[in-house]
Amino acid sequence: MKKTYLLVDGYNIIFAWDELKKLSENGLSEARDRLIHILSNYQGVVKYDIILVFDAYKVEGGTGSVLKQDNITVVYTKEAETADNYIEKTAGRLKAEANVLVATSDNLEQIIIMSKGAVRMSASELLRDVNRVGKMIEEKITRERPVKDNLLFDNLDEKTREILEKMRRS
Repeated sequence: MKKTYLLVDGYNIIFAWDELKKLSENGLSEARDRLIHILSNYQGVVKYDIILVFDAYKVEGGTGSVLKQDNITVVYTKEAETADNYIEKTAGRLKAEANVLVATSDNLEQIIIMSKGAVRMSASELLRDVNRVGKMIEEKITRERPVKDNLLFDNLDEKTREILEKMRRS
């Protein structure tokens, strides 16, 4: 079974999602951290190898960096390299060995990555899937949450409880 990579255009997603856009009004750092946290939780369920790419092409002298944060890879491009350029190169390179999804709402970028054999995912599609996965996580936690006091009596079916209660009272 082929591995699946999800390449995410970080700033495109930040400015497309209301929650992150609002956070970015006070500076991009908080919005970037929140997106990393969201994608890390998402990755834990979908098991994609996620590469989150942020533009640093206007950062003079920027050498770029690649780091592992939580369970995703976070890339800051080097000077004069856009996130789009990085994503296009990476999608082309990975397509031979894996399934590649690219999350961006940049129409031109979507056309380019599809020509490289990758599958596009808009920012709103990614948000819907992230929300779907979030609900799955909440439901699992609720289902597996221990009973309040974790007493044997609380974990018995109704009929068994009635029998034991009758025995206790007699």
